[in-house]
Formats: sequence, structure tokens, C-alpha cells
Amino acid sequence: MPTTAAPREERIELRATREEKRLLTAAAAHERLDLTSFVMRNALPAARAVVEQAERIVLSRRDSERVLALLEKPPAPTPALMEAARRRAART
Repeated sequence: MPTTAAPREERIELRATREEKRLLTAAAAHERLDLTSFVMRNALPAARAVVEQAERIVLSRRDSERVLALLEKPPAPTPALMEAARRRAART
């Protein structure tokens, strides 16, 4: 089932040199796109990759095994953790 794209209502201002703008405009024309579509088509995948990389934690095998072991047998809470839990409970 085809989905309709959300209307682009937000604005982004870019500063470019005359040569940069000429190059982007020429590239967009070769792709038969308007400048906005060309920039968005190329910038969005890069932005998604950056965000995904920044928000993902990749553990080594050793670290993964350590996390799993701690989940299976968590350590006893420390006095500092117990005090923090008491303070938190008192606030709510």
C-alpha cells in the first residue's frame, strides 16, 4: 500500500559558495530533481547513519557475556544504592 510523504513545512537555511550552489544545482538537474529533493535524498541517509551509530552500543563478546552474567545473577545492592533508593522513594 503506497504511503504519502508528510508535507515539508519546516525550513533549513544553508550558506554555500557560488560554486557549491552551482554544483548542487547541476547535480540535482542531472538527477531530474529540484535542489531540495536532491539535498534531502543525499543528506537524510547520512543523518540516519550518524544517529544510529551514536545511539547504538556494540559490545564485545566478553562484555556481552559479562552483561548476561550480571543479569542472571545481579550483585547485592551497595549501601549507596540502597540510600539512593530510599531518597527516591521519599520524593514520590
